Amino acid sequence: MINLFIVLTVFILMEAATWVIHKYIMHGFLWYLHKDHHDHSNKGELEKNDYFFVIFAIPTIALMYFGSLNNFNYLFYIGLGIMLYGMAYFFVHDIFIHQRIKYFTHTKNPYFLALRRAHKQHHKYISKEDGECFGFLYVPMRFFKMYFKKQ
Repeated sequence: MINLFIVLTVFILMEAATWVIHKYIMHGFLWYLHKDHHDHSNKGELEKNDYFFVIFAIPTIALMYFGSLNNFNYLFYIGLGIMLYGMAYFFVHDIFIHQRIKYFTHTKNPYFLALRRAHKQHHKYISKEDGECFGFLYVPMRFFKMYFKKQ
C-alpha cells in the first residue's frame, strides 16, 4: 500500500515539477532545445525539444534500477511514478494535443478540450518570455468556461 502511495504522490508532484522545469529551465537556459517546439515552421518529425525525453528518462531509469537492486525499495517506486507521468505526458501532449500520431483527433470531453486550449494558449508565445500555462495536466478554470453552458 505504501508503494502505491509513493507512486501516486510522485505522479501528482510531477505536475509542480513540470511547471517549474518548463518555466525556468525549458524557457530559461535550455531554451535552445525547447525553442523549436514553439517554432511552427518546424516540419520534421523530431525536434530538439525531444532531447528532454532522454534528459528526464536518465534519472528515472537510474531510480528504478538502483531501487530494483535493493529489493524494489522506495527508489524504484519514485522512478515508477516519474515514468508513469512521462507516459501520460507522451500520450496526452505528443499524441492528443500535438497530433504527432493521428489518433484521438476528436473529443467532446470538457477536460481534454480545456487542456488542449490551455496548451494552445501557451504556444501562442513564440519567445521564451511572456508565456503562460507551463503545467501539463492542471488546467486553469478559465479554459473550462466555454465548454460548460449556463443553465
